[in-house]
Amino acid sequence: MHKTIYERRSDARSRKGSASDRFFYESGRASEIGRQTKKYASTVLRKRLFAVVLAVAFLFLLIFARFFYLQVVDGEHLRYLALDQWTREIPVVAARGRITDRNGVVLADNRTAYSVFVRPNAVEDARLTAETLASLLGAEESALYERITSSHVSELTVAKHIERAAAEQLEAHDLPGVYYAQDNVRVYPYGELLSRVLGFTSVDNTGLTGLEKYYDRYLAGTDGEIASFTDLVGAEVDGGTTYLPATDGLGLELTIDYEIQAVAEAAMLALYEQHSPVTAQCVVLDPDTFDILAMAEAPSYDLNDVPRDEPELLNALSRNNLVSDIYEPGSTFKIVTAAANLEEYFKGNANAFSPQHVFSSSRTRTVDGTTIRCWSDHANGKHSNQTLAEALNNSCNPCFTDIALALGTETFYDYLELFGFGKVTGIDFSGEAQGMLVTESAVRLCDLARIGFGQSVAVTAIQLACAAASAVNGGYYYRPRLVRSIASADGKIEEEIAPVLVNRTVSEQTSRLLAQMLEGVVAKGSGSRAFIEGYKVAGKTGTAQKFENGSIAQGKYVSSFLGFFPSDDPQYLALVIVDEPVGAYYGSVVAAPAAKEIFEGIIEVKGIEPYE
Repeated sequence: MHKTIYERRSDARSRKGSASDRFFYESGRASEIGRQTKKYASTVLRKRLFAVVLAVAFLFLLIFARFFYLQVVDGEHLRYLALDQWTREIPVVAARGRITDRNGVVLADNRTAYSVFVRPNAVEDARLTAETLASLLGAEESALYERITSSHVSELTVAKHIERAAAEQLEAHDLPGVYYAQDNVRVYPYGELLSRVLGFTSVDNTGLTGLEKYYDRYLAGTDGEIASFTDLVGAEVDGGTTYLPATDGLGLELTIDYEIQAVAEAAMLALYEQHSPVTAQCVVLDPDTFDILAMAEAPSYDLNDVPRDEPELLNALSRNNLVSDIYEPGSTFKIVTAAANLEEYFKGNANAFSPQHVFSSSRTRTVDGTTIRCWSDHANGKHSNQTLAEALNNSCNPCFTDIALALGTETFYDYLELFGFGKVTGIDFSGEAQGMLVTESAVRLCDLARIGFGQSVAVTAIQLACAAASAVNGGYYYRPRLVRSIASADGKIEEEIAPVLVNRTVSEQTSRLLAQMLEGVVAKGSGSRAFIEGYKVAGKTGTAQKFENGSIAQGKYVSSFLGFFPSDDPQYLALVIVDEPVGAYYGSVVAAPAAKEIFEGIIEVKGIEPYE
């Protein structure tokens, strides 16, 4: 259809109008885009500024945190390090306390020595310093050089316990950054004497074994120092020196008697050489106070030359077997069984045997199907119709089986407790064993019977010695002690360790009668090899087979003798134990003669006159 001129013009105007509209539309759109662009740019800028502010704030937070850590958290440590860099500290070593016997004989003392120190920041020529020190000290030069040049500490200890001559040579070289200070070395004037009791110290004079360890808190003392400020090269600054004196350790006065100890040591060494046992041991104590007068063992070692590079050997040699090891006592235990029987008899217990009672002459007893035999075949009638005193003389096991069974578990165990078995004595020494004792609730009749003559029970030497001492001293059981007092270097007593009465075991009446019976054992019984003419020696022998891994070790025995004198007023009691003697093994043959040697030595050194 054809449009009119008017319509075509109208359409043309319409098209012209649309172009104009498009112009204005496009212009508005551009303006909107510009506004949006500006808005976006502003947003990005703000975000970037916020990020920068946040980063700066975080940085400041980190810096603050670091300052807080350095000033507050680690401030003390850093101040110490700074002070350490500018301070030279020369130690003033405290003298370790002396150890003496009961009469003032010095058993452990100190010798002056010197320690050598290096301050790496003050060393001018590390190579020369290392070379010189190596030559004087007998050290490896390369190792010294490495320590001096690579160390991050302000001070090195390069040698301890050097002699005065070496220190003087060092001083003559005048090496920058090298200096020495006085030190102490522990010395033992009598070498091997009392080695397993005294013990030894570390290179820093800390107690490691024995009394040195047990009483270390008293013996050690407190070190002092001389502190001086230095400059960058380690030169001392005038006026900046402070002195803190050392506090010397306290000394120990032992209950040990040096003369008796020397006698006991000689006897044990002779035993060891003659019978080649694993060990030969003895303890000597005063029955009135339970003061330990001697503790000796062979083999021994020199405390001035400790085999530190042989740990197994050192462990064996430094062990105090008299305190730390347990063993089956055998017939020496019959002293306890006899004491319990006599005490119950005097108390009126109808189950106890009188001193006049005659035991069955039968060689055997059967308990719960177990046969208990006497060591003798009784063929010669020696053990026939024997009293308690004769049973002790003959060491007849069946008689003491009768006693244990007659007293009964409850009563017999009451005495075992009173005499201290199954628990520590409380002696002032580390590593004390408590022994082995079947609990009362679990013990069988056959066990009870065997305990009566010293089997099926394990004790320490110190336990048995204390029990026997109590049985013959009137029934007084004390806590054994090795130290009498603790004193300062000038002799002022800081602490006195008095005898402590633990309990009463038996009466005076029981003690007197038992001592008389045991005197008979030495005069005419199995302990005759301990007899000394003119002196009232009493005692009891013991021979026990060893148990290993729950069964009897064939051919291995523990031989022993427990004796005292004078029998009517005991002053000295000795227990000798020989572990696995070679050849002869009876206590009467091996241990009794050694006890006699000890008693004769005591008689000589103490000037004890024979009785009239």
